[in-house]
Amino acid sequence: MCEREPTNSSQDKYYIVTQLAIGGELFDRICEQGRFTEKDASQTILQVLEAVDYLHDNNVVHRDLKPENLLYLTKDPHSDLVLADFGIAKMLDTKDEVLTTMAGSFGYAAPEVMLKKGHGKPVDMWSMGVITYTLLCGYSPFRSENLQDLIDECSNARVVFHERYWKDVSTDAKDFIGHLLQPVPEDRSTSKEALAHPWLSGENATDHNLLPEIKAYMAKARLRRGIEMVKLANRIEMLKMQEDDNEESDLPKNSHAAASDAIPGSPERKNTGSSSASGSTSPGERRSLSKVAKGAIFREVVLAKVREVKAEEAAAQIERQATEAARKKNHTH
Repeated sequence: MCEREPTNSSQDKYYIVTQLAIGGELFDRICEQGRFTEKDASQTILQVLEAVDYLHDNNVVHRDLKPENLLYLTKDPHSDLVLADFGIAKMLDTKDEVLTTMAGSFGYAAPEVMLKKGHGKPVDMWSMGVITYTLLCGYSPFRSENLQDLIDECSNARVVFHERYWKDVSTDAKDFIGHLLQPVPEDRSTSKEALAHPWLSGENATDHNLLPEIKAYMAKARLRRGIEMVKLANRIEMLKMQEDDNEESDLPKNSHAAASDAIPGSPERKNTGSSSASGSTSPGERRSLSKVAKGAIFREVVLAKVREVKAEEAAAQIERQATEAARKKNHTH
């Protein structure tokens, strides 16, 4: 886990300093490798599960396990993988305490959380099941895009191992996932039970390369984040329209860079100078715009970045298809 440094405080604030993890997120690191097999996946999940087991032994529920919260400490190939982001973690007063507040991320939260039935340590095990499934095939086991459909999908445990993507994955891996993605919390493997599962030994895990599927998942994830930014921009604009129209605000000079930072995977443009049809503006002059106009401009900037990311992904897809076609042609000859 990400270690905590000594805590500092002021008169009215506590400052928590955590270990610096500069090695990148789990899926980003995997995509940088030339190969990632089922055996590699089993050892990766083992590391994460050991951290979860430590938390549960100390009556702590993380409640937001997802790939984005799994970080490498350094860029070294043998760097430790650590569990981060304890912002909504909860320490239980008793080992059987039932939590009632909503927590977790869409797609990784257990059904009992979404149904507001009360939850505890088993929610982390559900999230581990989703992470493991995604790590082995490149997509989530639950793909509904609205909350009610997702609740129905998770509650009915409709976990499908599609032949096209799972034919080279071991039976042990599927069994491991099946014991974690149980809709009833009491039926789910505990951290101790999961650690004892034979799949984590790696003995029966295959050497099938999972990297192409994972890279495809990452590309789709970046696009989804871009789309969410457009939705966010629209919400921001609506909020601005609700404010006093007599108030005016200035257009941020770094709006394009802000949009670039908002969409992971989109490169910064080195030259982003713009011209105005009504004439130039001196460097020190501030242009005052209405809140509605500012919101519309920001939305267009974000939309432009999304289109840029989509174009890059389309080009990458064409390149992959061309490479595959060339490989098949050479194999035929």
